[in-house]
Amino acid sequence: MKSKLNTTNSDHITYQHPPMDITVLGGIRLEGLDRMRATLKIQVEHLSLRHNLDLYNDTQTEKLIRKIAERLEIGTSVAASALTDLTDELEQYRLQEIEKQQMSNKSQKKLLTPQEIKEAKTYLSAPNLMQRTMEDIGRAGVIGEEINRLLMYIIFTSRKREHPLHIISLGSSGIGKTHLQEKVAALIPEEDKLEITTLSGNAFYYFGQQELRNKLILIEDLDGADEVLYPLREIKSKRKITKTVVVKNTKGETRTVSLTVEGPVCVAGCTTKESLYEDNANRSFLIYIDESKEQDSKIMAYQRKLSAGKIDVSLQNSVRDTFQNMQRTLVPVSIRNPYAEKLQIPEEVFKPRRSNAHYLAFIEAVTFYHQYQRESKVDTQTGEMYIETTLEDIAEANKLMKEVLIRKSDPLSSACRKYLEWLKTWLNISKKTSFTNKEVRQNIRINPSNQKRYMIQLQDHDYVQKIQGEKGKTHHYEITNLEEYEKLKDGISGVLDKILAGLKKK
Repeated sequence: MKSKLNTTNSDHITYQHPPMDITVLGGIRLEGLDRMRATLKIQVEHLSLRHNLDLYNDTQTEKLIRKIAERLEIGTSVAASALTDLTDELEQYRLQEIEKQQMSNKSQKKLLTPQEIKEAKTYLSAPNLMQRTMEDIGRAGVIGEEINRLLMYIIFTSRKREHPLHIISLGSSGIGKTHLQEKVAALIPEEDKLEITTLSGNAFYYFGQQELRNKLILIEDLDGADEVLYPLREIKSKRKITKTVVVKNTKGETRTVSLTVEGPVCVAGCTTKESLYEDNANRSFLIYIDESKEQDSKIMAYQRKLSAGKIDVSLQNSVRDTFQNMQRTLVPVSIRNPYAEKLQIPEEVFKPRRSNAHYLAFIEAVTFYHQYQRESKVDTQTGEMYIETTLEDIAEANKLMKEVLIRKSDPLSSACRKYLEWLKTWLNISKKTSFTNKEVRQNIRINPSNQKRYMIQLQDHDYVQKIQGEKGKTHHYEITNLEEYEKLKDGISGVLDKILAGLKKK
């Protein structure tokens, strides 16, 4: 009787090699072609045994052959032949399943109809693209966060480029970081993104070599992804990660195998920790979720309308589909910025080298999104096709980048800055010039330990000074400069606006 592998049930694969009937319990894993872990049930008439092993491990296989011979009263040559044939059959089955899976992934990519392509290009070619995009993201169900949502969308769009941008959303727990990321990511085609809830330190190394290429990687909670911060940093900077592991071949001999996963990728994540691993934060745009009462009111009003059935969900889905089709229509294109040498970032910005690179890259991302409004040009020396950045692209990028650069210029953490600005407002309304910590706690719900941390930070940077109070007595404080933040914002905006105005004159 001819040997036969039955894979009808992938979790209960059977194999006949007379006089032996072998069952692979739980099937085999498709990933990790350097090993073949299997749990086997081997039966000869009324006798049977179960054994777990790596069929590629020669030592383990030899032990199983001897065990079969002893328990099932079968010759070692028959047992060895059965296991060898089974391994060969499983190899073929696994390769076929991997090929099916790859074909399935390719088929998931939606092929646009001529009408859908025309509609997408019409949208991308019409005037006021950035303004329309920002408004339509709101129609897709994103409430408020006008600057953040458009900034995030442009960064997600940059995944199609050779050097994508990255973004991290910061804010208190339950404030809507993940919601914003999910809603904007819904505008990106499913085949172009990978959503991850939890991630182990080695997870990235076991993707296919090009499986993540030009993908958007969405990490729901960076707070629990400490182990993966290093490979995240490497795949952002070097656009590939490599890990060397030791494996055993079929003869039991050890050898080294390099696992390589190629980028580029666009990485987005959410965290409550502003003191995030600095090397990763420096490689990303940091946005701060709007925690104002006005934003609370907008969200709660939307929730009430949704509960009352007054939100057109079908319209939101239609807008989402339109955006996904637009994303599929955008194609990789080389970009040149003829104004790059004249652009500067404000001197107040910390880590200016990396911030300057982010600024220029973001301008290119805006140009990339406008590709159907830009004339294609050819480099006469190299023959390379490219499009050029316009002053309108720089103006649009400046609108979105101002808040990012302001935060990069502020020595205070976002939470501490929020506390200081609240103090200024409260002192102005109360017509006071000084305050005590107890007075503050009576007017705002704040954890005393958080308040203590903020006050230490404010005093370290000379934003607040002690004006009276001895040891054991109540301390009084005052803000040293009520206008410092407005001056910082005006300074950042002024530099960008002045440079742009000068370019327009020329």
